[in-house]
Amino acid sequence: MSNNTANMKVVEGSYAVAHAVMCCRPDVISAYPITPQTHIVENLSQMVADGELDSEFLTVDSEFSALSVLVGACAAGGRGYSSTTSQGLALMYEVLYNVSGLRMPLVMNVANRAMGAPLNIWNDQQMLRSGRR
Repeated sequence: MSNNTANMKVVEGSYAVAHAVMCCRPDVISAYPITPQTHIVENLSQMVADGELDSEFLTVDSEFSALSVLVGACAAGGRGYSSTTSQGLALMYEVLYNVSGLRMPLVMNVANRAMGAPLNIWNDQQMLRSGRR
């Protein structure tokens, strides 16, 4: 067994996700930053700006728009990526039916964050057990 620790690097989790996305070479990245996934799209934006990633990076006005942009990009034959969390996913709800119904080839990671109210940026599982105690 060889020792590859010389090639190992410790990085923040959001950077690791962004690096994995970069390796997948999405054609379009649609972003509406929302905590805690903001660092993922910030890193991707920097990768595009630095020329490390040949992708169209779009900052949009809402979560609904973020997913709608990707529906168009994927319908035109591109690979799409976005990232969201809790309230953001709830705001994408209407477009999610289009994505699945049209079998769009897009990837979206959903960071763990509690749904408000009150405003909460901590992680939890309440969406999985809504209404149950």
